[in-house]
Amino acid sequence: MTLPSGLSALLAMLPIVVTLLGAYLAALWFCLVIWTFRDIQKRSSDILVQILATVLVLLFNLPGMLLYVILRPPETLSEVYARSLEEEALMRDMPDQDACPNCRQPIKEDFVVCPACHSPLRSVCPNCRRLLQPQWSICPFCGRQ
Repeated sequence: MTLPSGLSALLAMLPIVVTLLGAYLAALWFCLVIWTFRDIQKRSSDILVQILATVLVLLFNLPGMLLYVILRPPETLSEVYARSLEEEALMRDMPDQDACPNCRQPIKEDFVVCPACHSPLRSVCPNCRRLLQPQWSICPFCGRQ
């Protein structure tokens, strides 16, 4: 029994198609491993985590890639660093605002008692009438004990 010429030509091309498909899948697998390694290097400085993430994709291919994408750190190290710089700059720009040690309500620097809880915040030097911190044993302004 002979095959029609169109079908025999198609069967002759089948090994080529299978080889090309295999080469494409191998290249995809290799690229996923490389991408995972580069991505986890941007997200973690821990060598063990980098190795485990890469091995996960190396062994399990697309399911491993899906697991990696689900479990990977949400921010890159540069994003974490930039955010910390922004927070630090915001903290520097904020005015220093004191809080009552007892009730944590905002207080001004010249308050003697807390207006919310009435706890003493500072005392007045009997000699120079300047405000003193409670932990001071001597007035730094006039030297009186």
